[in-house]
Amino acid sequence: MNQYETGAVLFTTNLKSLANFYERVMGMKVTKTEDDHIRLELGSFRLTVHAIPKHYAKNVVIKTPPDVREMSATKLAFRVKNIAAARDVAAQVGGVVYLPDKEWKYEGSTICDGYDPDGNVFQLWQ
Repeated sequence: MNQYETGAVLFTTNLKSLANFYERVMGMKVTKTEDDHIRLELGSFRLTVHAIPKHYAKNVVIKTPPDVREMSATKLAFRVKNIAAARDVAAQVGGVVYLPDKEWKYEGSTICDGYDPDGNVFQLWQ
């Protein structure tokens, strides 16, 4: 049995930039790097950023800025120390944390959504 209780896998054509985004914005730690995937960890959560196999990737186009995947069935959520700081870092590494007018309060936390360089929507709370 390992120390990880939960995890997720994100498939991408931008392996290094997407892993860098989650490392820098969410404060995750890279624990393994292979040619086709990078594993990041934060507490008991493991995120694997995995390259889309080449025969599928040729049909995938990620625009800049990306098309935001707001209708996705999954939204990853991360606790951060400071949403404003995460917003600044996200802008530096190709993503977005929405402006303060999109923040809301719930059960004593401040919450805000954003998207990564591939357009995957995530949620932050502090």
